[in-house]
Amino acid sequence: MKILASAACVLLLLGAGASAQTLDDLKKDGNGGSTDNILTYGMGYHQQRYSPLKEINKQTVKRLVPVWNLSLDNNWGEQAQPIVYNGVMYVTDAKAIVAIDVATGKQIWKQALDWPPETPRVVCCGVSNKGAAIYNGKVFRTTLDAHVIAYDAKDGKELWKSKAAEWKEGFSLTVAPLIANGVLVTGISGAEFGIRGFIDGWDPETGKHLWRRYTIPARGEKGNETWPQNNNAWEVGGGSSWITGSYDPELDLMYWGIGNPAPWASQSRDGDNLYTSSVLAMRPTTGEIVWHYQFTPNDAYDYDACWELINADVDVGGQKRKVIMQLNRNGFLYVIDRTNGKLLAANAFEKVNWASHVDNETGRPVETEIAKSIRDMKATEHWPSTRGGKNWPHAAFNPQTGTLYANTLHEGRMYKHLETKPHVVGQRYQFIENLPLPRAADEPLGHMEAIDPLTAQKKWRTPLMDFQIWSAMLATGGGLLFTGKETGEFIAVDADTGKVVWQFQTGSGINAMPVTYTHQGRQYVTVLSGIGGLYWNIAREQLKDKVPQGGSVWTFALLPE
Repeated sequence: MKILASAACVLLLLGAGASAQTLDDLKKDGNGGSTDNILTYGMGYHQQRYSPLKEINKQTVKRLVPVWNLSLDNNWGEQAQPIVYNGVMYVTDAKAIVAIDVATGKQIWKQALDWPPETPRVVCCGVSNKGAAIYNGKVFRTTLDAHVIAYDAKDGKELWKSKAAEWKEGFSLTVAPLIANGVLVTGISGAEFGIRGFIDGWDPETGKHLWRRYTIPARGEKGNETWPQNNNAWEVGGGSSWITGSYDPELDLMYWGIGNPAPWASQSRDGDNLYTSSVLAMRPTTGEIVWHYQFTPNDAYDYDACWELINADVDVGGQKRKVIMQLNRNGFLYVIDRTNGKLLAANAFEKVNWASHVDNETGRPVETEIAKSIRDMKATEHWPSTRGGKNWPHAAFNPQTGTLYANTLHEGRMYKHLETKPHVVGQRYQFIENLPLPRAADEPLGHMEAIDPLTAQKKWRTPLMDFQIWSAMLATGGGLLFTGKETGEFIAVDADTGKVVWQFQTGSGINAMPVTYTHQGRQYVTVLSGIGGLYWNIAREQLKDKVPQGGSVWTFALLPE
């Protein structure tokens, strides 16, 4: 590993970031804390990705201009959310972590990673990293070769490094860590390689491993009865956990989405296959599962439930309820009581043909003949596709209006299960044929949309006719949404109409998570640019001559009047 820093920059950071981040600071992030800081993934434990800042608004956004740009020297792609503390920004990608002076865009220090060059072969859908965590003077990240690392926030010195798993066996780490009740929590990637998924708890001071909760129960544990008892399907059954969980400090519960079972072809794994394609409500200090809800039992379609689980207090039938919300990959929008896991609402937000509806009493999807046909190993037109009605790019929730904002996908596939073969450690374990459908010229690839969480009704819906959007949404008190396009435009959208009201062409495609914050009383917006990830793999032929690779950080503010 290599640290790059100048003496002047280190002195700057010592002054700017000397005080420690406490658990109370983390609780207040996005919830009444200082708007100078972004201390958690999702811009708050609730992951609402909403800021009340309104200096940049519908009237002033025409004066929004770039104020600095920093190259990240990375062609793998940028997907991270920046962390901001006391005038310093921390940015990660697969290759490095960088500390940046938010006022000038100057690099303060950089820690480069050195993972084996063959490591990307065990990454399913793009070499990336989702971001850092910060706590008690340290910043934390995960690595492609399945390690967790802590650095001194002042100078970038590596403080500890712990191994979570063996990457050669199909494990990788791209998740942003979560600090919850003093524990550093990480998930794992690798379901497409037949891993047995887990979530880990670490001591943030020392890197000591505190606990591991497997997402697939072992023989004799509750839930294992939902796997075949005459084979070892549970041992290679997938269940990744690669998007950071949300957390409710009052309930002391964190909510982690769990990924698809392995293999995708389901004939070797009869049963519901807990806890794949589920949400787990867990205690951060022990990893105890308090309750679970399974979105897609016996998932035969690659319907990850890893996506963000947004916490909010909403009115349900005249009663204020503590809920989590998820625009699930399976095409249904779920609202669940986060105190007990009870389903409150589940409605289709995209075209769905594998299930007719979700039964409100049982919480289970009511599958159609399409689902039966898929399980019978027949080639079937399948909606939504394996990429889902929404993929990993995060939605935003405005608690003032009660509206969700998301970049969604409109895509079906011809889908067919193939004969399965024995699992080979570290090799792909899927066994599907997955082909595109013909698309009419007037049919969109996806949408930007504003959605009522309890009904899934659209307040507005803007079709995407050229490329899908794989950047997260950011909602603000200025009545704007910020997101980015694969073709490089960073855009501001009127939150009331869905109309694009401002855009700026960055140097590469955007599939990362914009944030907004203040510094010395001025509002800034930052986003990472750098094409990569799953959609780059999908649309590479259409994009390669239009969009150059290369990662950078772009920060914007208003020109004075």
